[in-house]
Amino acid sequence: MYDVPANLVGSTARLGWLARLREDLESARQRDPAVRSSVELLLGYPGLHAIWSHRLTHRMWQRPGLMVPARLISLWTRSFTGVEIHPGATIGRRFFIDHGTGVVIGETAEIGDDVMLYHDVTLGGRSLQRVKRHPTIGNGVVIGAGARILGPVKVGDKAQIGANAVVVRDVPDGAVVVGIPGEVLRPRVDPAHSLEAVDPAIWI
Repeated sequence: MYDVPANLVGSTARLGWLARLREDLESARQRDPAVRSSVELLLGYPGLHAIWSHRLTHRMWQRPGLMVPARLISLWTRSFTGVEIHPGATIGRRFFIDHGTGVVIGETAEIGDDVMLYHDVTLGGRSLQRVKRHPTIGNGVVIGAGARILGPVKVGDKAQIGANAVVVRDVPDGAVVVGIPGEVLRPRVDPAHSLEAVDPAIWI
């Protein structure tokens, strides 16, 4: 099994579960202008349900005896939310998936803080070996609908990946990537605004 770097393990464990819940709700509220209430977020946002389930299964995945139950819970979560996150993936704080359907995140994927994914995104692998084979996503990255990021590539902090882009090479900090294969279009106008919920489809 791939070993997750020690500095990324349990990045959300430093907060209590209630504080994490509030942080997730506030993050979703900032990123989605359609949100009207916390009740709506709690009950009606499958992207949030998927990440909450993943936090449980990721902790279980660290114990060999709980790996099979972790996989079964993740399978149930996929059926319920349309989001498939392998329990081995490492995900930072304030992660948000808008809509959610069709999202796939592989076992050795590593995702930083303040990352936003739209629907139908794949963080996939290109190797059959038990090595680091999925992407590493930096802090503040936005990944547009239908984008595919494949292999152990690194996406730099505050980059934007355009809708339907296919990324198979490293992406520098603050870059905007579009097309198949993905090409850097130009740097973001203001990379300081990492929480702006700007649809990357505008770059296509």
